[in-house]
Amino acid sequence: MKSGIHPDYHKIKVVMTDGTEFWTRSTLGKEGDTLNLDIDPKTHPAWTGGSQQLLDRGGRLSRFKNKYNTFLGS
Repeated sequence: MKSGIHPDYHKIKVVMTDGTEFWTRSTLGKEGDTLNLDIDPKTHPAWTGGSQQLLDRGGRLSRFKNKYNTFLGS
């Protein structure tokens, strides 16, 4: 690797939404900084399989469903 072109890679502390912590290596901030997460795999519906509510603002969702009805299998 060329010297002087790569960012500083150091240890930081990551704090999950439930308060659990772990140490990892990152280019974020400086050595010993803390990254507090707002969303993490323990709480986000994409990872937990939670139900998602789709809001129909201005009929957009209805128009989409009508337009692509054959592809959606409805």
